[in-house]
Amino acid sequence: MAGSTQNIAAGSRNWGDDFSSSEAIAALLACDVPAEGFLAELLATQCRLAKAEAAVILREGTKGRLEILAACPPGDTAGALSWVGKADKPFQRAMTKRQAVIVPEDSAAVEDGKPQHYLITLPIRDQGAMRAAAVFRVTARGPQQLLLSHARLETTPLLLRHHELRLSMKMHQATMDRLQRVLEVLDAVNQARRFLGAAMTLCNEMATRLGCRRVSLGFLKGRCVEVRAMSHTDAFSREMQAVQAIEAVMEECLDQDLEVIHPAADTAPYASRAAAKLSAQQGPASVLSLPLRQEGDVTAVMTLERSPEKPFSSLEEIETVRLACDLCAPRLLDLHRHDRWIGARLAAEARDHLGRLLGPEHTWIKLTAGLAFVILILLATLKGDYRINAAFTLEARHQQAVVAPFDSFSKEIRVEPGDRVDGGQTLLGRLETAELRLKRAALMAEQLGYRKQMAAAMRDRKTAEAQIAQAQSDKVAAEIRLIDKQIAQATLVAPITGWVVSEDRKQQIGAPVKTGDILFEIASIDALRAELYVPESSIARVIPAQTGELAAVGHPDQKVGFVVERINPIAEVIDNQNVFRVRARLDKHREWMRPGMEGEAKIAAGKKSYLWIASHRLVDWLRLKLWV
Repeated sequence: MAGSTQNIAAGSRNWGDDFSSSEAIAALLACDVPAEGFLAELLATQCRLAKAEAAVILREGTKGRLEILAACPPGDTAGALSWVGKADKPFQRAMTKRQAVIVPEDSAAVEDGKPQHYLITLPIRDQGAMRAAAVFRVTARGPQQLLLSHARLETTPLLLRHHELRLSMKMHQATMDRLQRVLEVLDAVNQARRFLGAAMTLCNEMATRLGCRRVSLGFLKGRCVEVRAMSHTDAFSREMQAVQAIEAVMEECLDQDLEVIHPAADTAPYASRAAAKLSAQQGPASVLSLPLRQEGDVTAVMTLERSPEKPFSSLEEIETVRLACDLCAPRLLDLHRHDRWIGARLAAEARDHLGRLLGPEHTWIKLTAGLAFVILILLATLKGDYRINAAFTLEARHQQAVVAPFDSFSKEIRVEPGDRVDGGQTLLGRLETAELRLKRAALMAEQLGYRKQMAAAMRDRKTAEAQIAQAQSDKVAAEIRLIDKQIAQATLVAPITGWVVSEDRKQQIGAPVKTGDILFEIASIDALRAELYVPESSIARVIPAQTGELAAVGHPDQKVGFVVERINPIAEVIDNQNVFRVRARLDKHREWMRPGMEGEAKIAAGKKSYLWIASHRLVDWLRLKLWV
């Protein structure tokens, strides 16, 4: 390649040499020098092929002035480029028409057969847009020679476009090569199953591929960086001076969150004092430190060292190292987090969660969570009265029933439900006694007959017959006394002082009654008690002597105190719920209280935390359901 360039340059200097067009074009196609050098070689070759005296490549600069990108011959020796000032109008025409423009250099007429200078302007396209133009100064004796020169110069834009494509492909190929090397490094790291193996693999691969003396990898531990792996070194101590110097370089990179290079440029936006100190102690050496990030946070740093003859000045090389670090970081950081004993993993996770909790993000969520936590602590610490809810019914402490003493019919009812009665004085009602009186009259006649038989037997001195008649007479007398008692019991009198709490029987006058049927119920409402129905889930926390309050449905604004007296040990099913009856003594009697009233009672069961009060039912249910 260099030989081709030298040949072109030699040809441009000696235009009298035999120079083949195909060889010149082939040399240009194979040329891979930078764009500035290629433009000069292109103009030199085209001038040689078209026998042009001079050439320039122009583009429109600021304020409408033309700028020279390349010239042949180079420079302005003895005014060799003085003709360029006449190329303004041809340049504008070529850029406007987007085609070649051929104009004479001077507008004055020239005699036939004498050579004349022409300006051949060729626009150069860039993806469809005009960006520059090549202007050649050609001497021609006639139209045929001028057309021949123009034909040879038509290849100029194509050759320039080919060179640009060639450079672009070369750049793409270099990029693909870098990517392939990075992927090879990533594959080697991914094959490692343990953290130290993966870290050593990364350091060794980077050292081998980049020709480094040493590659070190450090991870953030607390507030400091700790070196965990070093290329081609199985064991090292943190007390070593080199390790301490490398850790200082890593911390310098981490603090600035930038790539640190030594030697640094004068305009570098970072400090590299620790890198310079490392180079002076362990070198001289070129140093490059790069941060490894996880979710935007720097958690590790890689430091590369190599000979000062090979500084880290190539952007492509630094980009390769950066790409390798970015691709390998997730695998390394994942192994670093999980390839530890369980205690270290739990401690690290706790630190991460605590850091997120105390960090500046999600302020309102954290404030709400903190407030909820404070409320939870207060609920778990502060205690309040725990009360057990239970339905209740008022009952009379003393209650007596008036029953039918014999089979009969109700003859008279004197009281209604709710009437107050006095014990032994108030007449409740009467039963029909006509049948009893008839039976009594019959028994009286029968008794009289037995007495006559007894008198006749005694007169006839028949002792045995007299005794039999006497016994029969006594039997009938007893029956008469029983009937007399029943007749007396037919008048129903209140047995105690109280209130009638039974149903209204005035609608049943004349109805038959049987012995033992309850006719009236008298309750002493001056001594009432409460019958509580405690759910089985709360009965374990109810004990005798506990206090509480109840409120009746009819008087919810009035609270009545009570004391638990007795707990029935047998459960009952009421409203499809297992409950236990609890008897309670009322502290005070109210005028509005009546037996049968219902309401809600609350039993004081001691001091409990508000959290326990709110959650104990759910906790008990979970314990029951999850119990095995």
